[in-house]
Amino acid sequence: MFSGIVERMAQVVAIDTDRQNKDFTFRADFTDELSIDQSIAHNGVCLTVVAIKGDTYKVTAMKETLDKSNLGRLEVGDWVNLERSMKPDALLDGHIVQGHVDQTAVCTKKEDADGSWNFTFEYTPQGNGFCTVDKGSVTVNGVSLTVCDSMEKSFRVSIIPYTFEHTNFRYIEPGTVVNIEFDIIGKYIARLMTSYIK
Repeated sequence: MFSGIVERMAQVVAIDTDRQNKDFTFRADFTDELSIDQSIAHNGVCLTVVAIKGDTYKVTAMKETLDKSNLGRLEVGDWVNLERSMKPDALLDGHIVQGHVDQTAVCTKKEDADGSWNFTFEYTPQGNGFCTVDKGSVTVNGVSLTVCDSMEKSFRVSIIPYTFEHTNFRYIEPGTVVNIEFDIIGKYIARLMTSYIK
């Protein structure tokens, strides 16, 4: 489980294809703290560390993950947001994030809000509970955010300068594809309501 509070960014240094899977190698400044089999969220996608060498580590993404996230679009040199899994005694500064991306969305607008940034994302609802609500939580590229404006197929979030500088939001422009994970509590409620109505 994660909280959506990004620790740092890492750069892609190698991508290898193995049948329908892709192995990504990242350079990070905390590899000496990692261990094999450890879970790390990459742009909000939970992946397992499979190899460590010097200041780099490797993870594998299977076809399902590549199809439902923006990881298949990564190129060498790109930056991803990282978060290690929460410890039981950690403060939940963001919200409950599973690291299971629901789908992708496209940035349709980026606005300078004179001290912060506003981003609008558009998506095609693909499941029960795949929606946002005003002042609810949503995870974008692994970042826990509060929804400002919720519409049927889009939503807007505001980014403070710190988040803009310390995550890959600084690279997001109109047309950029991002990963989104909808609020897990909302998804369960929507599923239960649908089952109850039937």
